[in-house]
Amino acid sequence: MTRPASPPLRPLVLSFALSLLAAPLLAQAAGPAVPVFADGMAQVVDAFADPADWIQHDLWVQTEFDSDGDGRLDRVHVDVTRQGQTDSEGLRVAVVYETSPYFSGVASGRGFFWDPEHELGAKPPKRKEAPKVSHRDRRGMMSRSLVRDWVPRGFAVVHSASPGTGLSQGCPTVGGENEELAPKAVIDWLNGRALGFTTPDGDELVDAYWATGKVGMTGTSYNGTLPLAAATTGVEGLEAIIPDAPNTSYYHYYRSYGLVRHPGGYMGEDIDVLYDFINSGDPKTRKSCNKTVRDELMNENQDRVTGDYNEFWHGRNYRARLDKVRAAVLISHGFNDWNVMPNHSVSVYQALKERGVPVMAYFHQGDHGGPPTPEMQNRWFSRYLYGVENGVEELPRAWIVREGQPRSNPTAYADYPNPAAAPVALHPRAGGKGWGALEMSPAAKEQGVETLTDNVKESGAELAKADKSKHRLLYVSDALQAPLHLSGTPRLTIRVAADEPAVNLSVWIVSLPWEEGGDINDNLITRGWADPQNAASLTESVPLKKGKFVDLSFELQPDDQIIPAGQHLGLMVFSSDRDFTLWPKPGTKLSVDLDAPQLELPVLGGQAALAAALGGGN
Repeated sequence: MTRPASPPLRPLVLSFALSLLAAPLLAQAAGPAVPVFADGMAQVVDAFADPADWIQHDLWVQTEFDSDGDGRLDRVHVDVTRQGQTDSEGLRVAVVYETSPYFSGVASGRGFFWDPEHELGAKPPKRKEAPKVSHRDRRGMMSRSLVRDWVPRGFAVVHSASPGTGLSQGCPTVGGENEELAPKAVIDWLNGRALGFTTPDGDELVDAYWATGKVGMTGTSYNGTLPLAAATTGVEGLEAIIPDAPNTSYYHYYRSYGLVRHPGGYMGEDIDVLYDFINSGDPKTRKSCNKTVRDELMNENQDRVTGDYNEFWHGRNYRARLDKVRAAVLISHGFNDWNVMPNHSVSVYQALKERGVPVMAYFHQGDHGGPPTPEMQNRWFSRYLYGVENGVEELPRAWIVREGQPRSNPTAYADYPNPAAAPVALHPRAGGKGWGALEMSPAAKEQGVETLTDNVKESGAELAKADKSKHRLLYVSDALQAPLHLSGTPRLTIRVAADEPAVNLSVWIVSLPWEEGGDINDNLITRGWADPQNAASLTESVPLKKGKFVDLSFELQPDDQIIPAGQHLGLMVFSSDRDFTLWPKPGTKLSVDLDAPQLELPVLGGQAALAAALGGGN
């Protein structure tokens, strides 16, 4: 699909906008080398630029937890890269910090993932044992990430291995409390509040005398999740974070409105699979960690049968623990990220904004991963780690890469969702096995029920492309006469029934006609999934009674997209989504009461804009 290169709003070029507000060059005086700033950004300083002059060392920081139960506080492995002047000239610098469970290797293959092919509500087939992750017991630098970007600009770079990975002590917990407290301990060490040691079991101390105490964290995916985890502790000294594609709730990563739903590209993954994937720590503690964390805590509480929300999942939901966050947050995400879906960042962005936390969002049209531009990151850390008055607080809150544009050229908007967007209701008309209509006005008379037959063997793309199918219901608007800008989170209200006690419910919003040979995201606007058994409560599944309708209302994934003229908006309802849900045998009947569904789309200009784009009609 070809989309317009220019948005309807006048673009604001990032570098120009920020340069108007930037701080003047802080000239480097003769004498000791110091960080230098121009145009509001940290500059490369010649005295810091030669890697041969850098000081690199590793150590262990003592935490406040004992997650492996050996009676001693766990210590986490840390590496440091800093300027030689931090020793030779007494220079003190701010820190850019990344922590990860991946630095020391992961399990290979996917043969230990769950088999999704079984009936809904049934006990899943036993999962195969994961291959053991080779343990790397060689100390030293565990990662080179960030070093060449930030050390020449006057920041030290610190890495740490998550608990139970690499040379860090403890157990992996995948979202457990120790994943919050481990980076907190490192930040405490950088501020003189926690102890660092030269060895994992010795008593020779290491001080961070070279650190100012100001810390910024960043990373992508799991590495982007952990900065937010640390920020929820409210630890003093964590001044700014730049999480890219963070997982802000493990329930919402592995479930959707009560439905067991796998992350895109990782069919059969669940939280215990991720535990096995990152379990690279000391082989001597793995047996006990496997028993207490994976086999007892996870397998007894993750619940692949009902998919219900419970205390286990709540304890791994960072969205529920944002009250202590004080760090300034520059968050980024792709609107076509079907691994860690965009709601993870959008929900946190909106919640932090409501709490008055300094927050800015960078969104793009791509998939998993894609941090803000280097200039945005530099200004963010320069402002909050070195106090450079570069005016980032006065800039627009939302930066969105428009269709067809490079990620280096985001467009500025006052906020996300766009303040000019308003929800507009659309209603289906009978005929969904072909192309039923999708109109702005409710039907004048009762329409009755339409039924589809579940068939996981057909992909969502195949169903959307089909002119007719008994395996989906598709409702389509008139062709757009003008481009239509969507910004925000769609919501679907629907009434369904099934002829079995459980059924998958999957929903796609599509742009038609489908373009053959292109990227699926050229036609896929957004999607969502829900479990009709959880219509009344996310925490308790109620088996469906044959033919009895239940009402659901749930959000789809957020988006910001300009749909070009000539396209039709389509609402597709089907059952099992081959790329995300469990795979029951084909044949379950899913019925939709056509007098109940209402799709709310967030449209710039609201109802008038949609009516105009549809040529003044429905």
